[in-house]
Parts: sequence; structure tokens; C-alpha cells
Amino acid sequence: MKAVTPHDAVPRLELVEAHVGYDGATVLRGIDVAVRHGEFVGVIGPNGCGKSTLLRAMSAVLRASGGDVLVDGRDIASYAPKALARKLAVVSQETATPFGFTVEETVRMGRMPHESRLTRSPREGDEVVARVIEEADLSDLARRPITRLSGGERQRVAVARALAQCPSILLLDEATAHLDLRYQTRLLDIVARRNVEERLTAVAVMHDLNLAAQYCHRLILLHDGGVRAQGEPKDVLTDDTLREVYRAPVMVTRHPLLDVPHVFVCASPPEANVWDARPDEGIPE
Repeated sequence: MKAVTPHDAVPRLELVEAHVGYDGATVLRGIDVAVRHGEFVGVIGPNGCGKSTLLRAMSAVLRASGGDVLVDGRDIASYAPKALARKLAVVSQETATPFGFTVEETVRMGRMPHESRLTRSPREGDEVVARVIEEADLSDLARRPITRLSGGERQRVAVARALAQCPSILLLDEATAHLDLRYQTRLLDIVARRNVEERLTAVAVMHDLNLAAQYCHRLILLHDGGVRAQGEPKDVLTDDTLREVYRAPVMVTRHPLLDVPHVFVCASPPEANVWDARPDEGIPE
């Protein structure tokens, strides 16, 4: 389920000549990225290329050491945490488990940015929580302690909690990594549906290039501390580009049912497999 590519002139999220890193070491250098209202953008690239770092900069977890990070044209650092949480929700790779809470209580935590002692709308919050629990197929688990869930089930709870924030921007950092095939597509279908019906802007770090091609309007391919390519999946997922960046034998064809690229990883010949080399033969050249 893919939305029509939007054409709004003002970016919802933007990094301009941004430098981002940790402990004085720069991971991303001079990044220029713009995500427009209602886009579904995939961030791809090999391990260690800075995909999670990019999302942390977009969510103000990391502050850029140079350049600008903007949300709706405004410096992300100028937002109060609660105001930013009403705009933007994040699903991280590893979500802390809130000890002692049920699934429903954990999902309800997503409503906190919208509630205070003076302004509470419990009925609206109840409706939102019930909806996202049903969407994430968590109804049968709603009263179960979150500590008794599998890793994949906890990931679905994390997504439901983020959706309960009713954000206009959703950042997903490998949110499908612990999910089986059914729930990978179910989660992405939920995001794609919100993208179409509510113009939710989504940015997702993804390792599965074929899912990225099927769901995302645009892809951002990171490599060597910068943006190697960005654009529609057909322009980014090419044989030459993927072989250069991933250093793997790949072949890109067209999906047999959808008008998107489909990436195959080609197995190396047995004589090229270093793990099959016998000790007396050494490692193949």
C-alpha cells in the first residue's frame, strides 16, 4: 500500500549541511536531507553507515555539531520536549521495557504529551489507545505484563505506543527487525495507511531493500559518512550502486507484480567461500 507522492513545498524535516557524531567523532558529514509533508522515506545502507545516527539527529536525541536540523522550518533544539513529542514519535531499535506495566498501560503512555492535570481528555485517549491496540493485533495481549512478551510482541507494543502519540512525524529505527513476515507487512501497512489517510510523515531505517522499495516514496542511501544516493527506489536500487556500497553480489530486476525494483543477493561460488576453505588450503584469493 503506497501513497501518492506529496508535493508540499515546505519540508517537514530537514537537515542542512549537518554534521552528527558521538564523543567528538563525526559519523555523518555535511548531510543535506529534506523530508516533505506526507512522505514515506526509507533510510538504507550497510551496517555502521550512520542510519540510526541520522534518526537520532532527526529526533533531537543527538545534537548536530554543525549545520541545521529543522522541524517544520524551525530549529529542532528550540522545541520543548513535550511540544516536540506532540509532533514527533520514535520507535527505537531497542525499547526499554517498562517493568510491571501491561500492554495497554504501556501503549497509553503514548498519550502523555497530550495530557496534563488541567487538560485531560480521557475519552479521546481511550479511543486512540483502543484503535492502535487493535491495529497492532494486540487485543488478546492487552492485559498481559509486557515482561511476559516475546521480542517481536514488544516491538509491536512500541509501535502502538508511538502511534498513540498521534504524531505528524513517525521515525522508525529498524522497527521490523524482530518481526516475522506477517507482522513486518502488517506494521508497514499500518504506517502506509496512516500516510495516505492522515498524511503521516514517516522515516524508516530499513535493512530489507525489497520492503523499502515496496513501501517508500523515496530512499536515502548512506555510505562513507554521507548520502551516496537519494530518490525514488528505481533510481537508488541499481546494480552498480548496490554492489559498490554493500560490496555484495546483487542483481536488481523488476518485481513480478509491482512496478518497483526487486533485489536478489547472488550466492558466491563455493570456491569463493572463505568459510568452506580447508585449513591446508588457506583462504581463497
